[in-house]
Amino acid sequence: MTVTGAGPRITAVDTYDIRFPTSRELDGSDAMNPDPDYSAAYVVLRTDAADGHEGHGFTFTIGRGNDVQVAAVEALRPHLVGRPADALCADPGTLARDLTGDSQLRWLGPEKGVMHMAIGAVVNAAWDLAAKRAGKPLWKFLADAEPEWLVSQVDFRYIADVLSAEDALGLLRRGRGGRGEREALLRADGYPGYTTSPGWLGHSDEKLTRLAREAVADGFTQIKLKVGADLADDVRRMRAARAAVGPGIRIAVDANQRWNIGEAVEWTRALAEFDPYWIEEPTSPDDILGHAEIRRAVAPVRVATGEHVQNRIVFKQLLQAGAVDVLQIDAARVGGVNENLAILLLAAAFGVPVCPHAGGVGLCELVQHLSMFDYVALTGTTENRVIEYVDHLHEHFTDPVVVRGGRYAAPDAPGFSATMRPESIAEFTYPGGSFWAADAAVAAAAAEEAAV
Repeated sequence: MTVTGAGPRITAVDTYDIRFPTSRELDGSDAMNPDPDYSAAYVVLRTDAADGHEGHGFTFTIGRGNDVQVAAVEALRPHLVGRPADALCADPGTLARDLTGDSQLRWLGPEKGVMHMAIGAVVNAAWDLAAKRAGKPLWKFLADAEPEWLVSQVDFRYIADVLSAEDALGLLRRGRGGRGEREALLRADGYPGYTTSPGWLGHSDEKLTRLAREAVADGFTQIKLKVGADLADDVRRMRAARAAVGPGIRIAVDANQRWNIGEAVEWTRALAEFDPYWIEEPTSPDDILGHAEIRRAVAPVRVATGEHVQNRIVFKQLLQAGAVDVLQIDAARVGGVNENLAILLLAAAFGVPVCPHAGGVGLCELVQHLSMFDYVALTGTTENRVIEYVDHLHEHFTDPVVVRGGRYAAPDAPGFSATMRPESIAEFTYPGGSFWAADAAVAAAAAEEAAV
């Protein structure tokens, strides 16, 4: 890329294929993904600035194909190396538009799939760098920003028919009222969360019951169960979960795209006696009209989706069609912070609560910032809003989430909470990290012994 002017620049874009063997304990298991190895296509933006700050970002996958995702990130390197760091941090939106507008790479989307997720990882790394250089956690960096600047970060192409820049500016200006009081409340009380840890499909009924009771004891007022593999099993598991938590705790259920429309309606109605709070991803994330039909048929059970929704345009149509009661953003599925700002603004315009998808590798760490910004400086409410929480893999991050009494504590460290510990990168980089190299050696020795 052509660059002008003095000052620090992006000098390197380092990528890592990081995988964790979560399939061995069935953590993360659901009806469509029975054996996930939670993984991160990880990127570090390095500069020659004297402050030594780096921008860290990633996108989440579940094992095989993480190398493909890393390759997509690497394809963006020419847009980054040599880029002035000051300009990048002052206007991440320009980077986002440059990446989504690459005239050849765009053909691989446009604005969806592996390429778009790679853009999200890089854009998130740029925001991490910007927040670190500003000395603020990302949620506060966003909440303190002028509404006009935030609007400049949003790409309104394809959504201007329902949300114009002027509309967004009005929402953000109204959101500033009472901002200081809400920030103080957030710092004092945190942001409500819910936990999926009891509900993985591979858990026994005993483990489900034990973890559900522990969740309530820990202060959570909502848990989630995976469903969709076998109806009789799901009825039994829902009965056990409801008995464990009692009538006052919400139980959401998640089918992970398993069903056709008719199946979704039939299955959800079969679980209705246990008062499910929402049915998540009941069918293909691309089937907007299907979600609308399911929503009409299963009310008062709510319909939730979004973790696999490809971009702001599909979110726009889900909202236009009245297809969702709960919108679920993902910090790493779409094109990074900029596009998630657009989606948060769309949800606010339609009055639909946002309950982000998290868990995974580092998704809790990232998405907490977006919800906290939404509360402090946009919608001003946490009513019917919760962030998903899964209690694993946080120890690999330098600024892991803190959950107390079922609520996310507001992060204080500057940045996007995306920085992974160097020793974790060294251990779990695939296939040459120390864990995977030792694992391969054990497998080779077993195969040799079996051949004798």
